[in-house]
Amino acid sequence: MILKNKNFNSPNIAVLLTVYNGMAWIESQIESILLQSEVNIDLYISVDLSTDGSYEWCVDLSKKKNNIKILPYGDKFGGAALNFFRLIRDVDFRDYDFISLADHDDEWLPNKLIHAVKTIKNKNVCGLSSDVSAFFNDSHDAVIKKSYPQKKFDYYFESAGPGCTYVIKTKSMLKFKEFITLNYREVSNITFHDWLIYAYFRENSMSWYIDNKSLIRYRNHEFNTIGANLGIKAYLKRYSMIKSGWYKEQVESIIALVCCDKLSCLKFNRLSLIKNFWHLRRRPRDAFLFMLMLVTFIY
Repeated sequence: MILKNKNFNSPNIAVLLTVYNGMAWIESQIESILLQSEVNIDLYISVDLSTDGSYEWCVDLSKKKNNIKILPYGDKFGGAALNFFRLIRDVDFRDYDFISLADHDDEWLPNKLIHAVKTIKNKNVCGLSSDVSAFFNDSHDAVIKKSYPQKKFDYYFESAGPGCTYVIKTKSMLKFKEFITLNYREVSNITFHDWLIYAYFRENSMSWYIDNKSLIRYRNHEFNTIGANLGIKAYLKRYSMIKSGWYKEQVESIIALVCCDKLSCLKFNRLSLIKNFWHLRRRPRDAFLFMLMLVTFIY
């Protein structure tokens, strides 16, 4: 835990950053994190086993910046989720006010964190995510809207937005930390950390707000695990994942992990899903498409 020479009046935030072969973008991302206004930041970095010198670059930077700490290196996580679960489990963030998640390939606007902190306080919620502005290389930004009204069961079927937008009260994140520590083997089978976090919070009545203000430039590139939902190519990619059975498996795994009322969870058969289709996804179009998949047995 770092927390040295902080501005007493500013919130203390632990930013958990994952890196995998990120040399092309990591410098601009870390610079955008360190330039956040009106907050005290300590940056904790976990580097997945990389081949492009990412780890060595991060270590050199940590020697120059006393608010950067690099976690022990050598594990191959094979995906951002396991790397984030490792950060949440291993970093001691008890003395911070908020926890924020970050990927190595995005860019943050300077007021990203202070806006999130103020919104969390004003809305009196435990966690926050938001819309993002996606871009590919030097092309223009396209806002990806995630802030559709939350539904009764949406958290079982989708995340609250990209994890790089997540800012969470420390007290609440400590509960999630305990949860993944106790269930680490099962948690390791979840592909998207942001989805599991949102599901855990909603299932445990820990309030969540999805902001319509985009303060992150989300880099969309060929190495994204899934990328922004832009264009026919993105829809085809998601369709193939659903058709393969991966999506259904993830939904069932998340429900099995987080559901507080196991008997109620057993009622999620095809007929009940069709009857409740409107409550399964936030975006109206996604709800109707999901119903179509249910009735045609694609899901």
